[in-house]
Amino acid sequence: MAHEDERARSAQMARIKGRDTKPEMRVRKALHASGLRYRLHVKDLPGRPDLVFRSRRIAVFVHGCFWHRHPDPSCKLARMPKSNLDFWRPKLEGNRLRDIRIREQLEALGWSMIEVWECQTSRLDLAALAERIAHYKDQDPPHKP
Repeated sequence: MAHEDERARSAQMARIKGRDTKPEMRVRKALHASGLRYRLHVKDLPGRPDLVFRSRRIAVFVHGCFWHRHPDPSCKLARMPKSNLDFWRPKLEGNRLRDIRIREQLEALGWSMIEVWECQTSRLDLAALAERIAHYKDQDPPHKP
């Protein structure tokens, strides 16, 4: 019985996408509609950012609130599972620590990082994000170290 549970869990976990997720597609669509152009999943940058504005050295990550532990206490998507905490706690904390490490690596390379949380991908928030990136693009790019 336990073996069947493991197979079912493995099949379920395999269906979770790491790129082209619904929140990511919402962000991409809104930014593109705002006239902003970007590169996708750039392999030569730490963490393979979801969107990259190379000319302004901006990396955008669209994070799932659950998987990346959204720190906003009002976010209902970032809840900790109630069962199997010995598995989930270290896994989710490891994701959070990896995100911190990636931010530090990008900043050391002279890049700015913007995190967009899954719960923030409503139309109003996306318009604000487009304005924020446009504002970054209007400024001088960060200096390379």
